[in-house]
Amino acid sequence: DQAQHVALAAGEAQGPATAPADPAGALGLTGRERDVLRLVSDGRTNRQIAEELFISPKTASVHVSNILAKLGVSGRGEAAALAHRLALFPTERLTSGSTE
Repeated sequence: DQAQHVALAAGEAQGPATAPADPAGALGLTGRERDVLRLVSDGRTNRQIAEELFISPKTASVHVSNILAKLGVSGRGEAAALAHRLALFPTERLTSGSTE
């Protein structure tokens, strides 16, 4: 399945004991793409992502497109599900000053 394929690409061969310290980095995601993926996983729209990260909605859209391509998924829901399955964001919060 797709999550297993991406997990293998990220170096997660046999479970958490062998998982890389930074699976998002292993997938080729930049720091900004990680922030965007976290917001996508929270159900935010491109406009909401743009407001949160102080970027244009077009830039947010480009980041989302790049994330989908890097993860090999076709939609935001798949990207969010994959991020959850790979535990990309277990407890960390955005560093952009979010007060949640």
